[in-house]
Amino acid sequence: MQISRAQTICEWAQGLPHSPSPGSKVGLAISSLKRQPIHGMRIAPTETTNGWYIWCGELSDADDFFAPLHVEHLGESLPAAVEYLDLLPGYRFLIDSENYEEVWFDASLLEQS
Repeated sequence: MQISRAQTICEWAQGLPHSPSPGSKVGLAISSLKRQPIHGMRIAPTETTNGWYIWCGELSDADDFFAPLHVEHLGESLPAAVEYLDLLPGYRFLIDSENYEEVWFDASLLEQS
């Protein structure tokens, strides 16, 4: 599936934008960068995090898989993920280098914190 570039990701997903707070942190699997596909999921934000966890390739349950990164720096590490950050908590995305895009709501993410 490919999202029309005449729309924002939030418009396509028919949701209101919920931008991460400035200075908030995403959980980024830095060791997985350069792999495909890119996955993102957003749980409920906390005082210091915006709820986003982003990884490339396979998910790992290692305690140190995700590292905190200020949202303002995500564009330096993984620019392809930036346009998805306005999605509400409960959303996931999956993209790859072949222009595949998928965005969906996963209510189970709202039960996690």
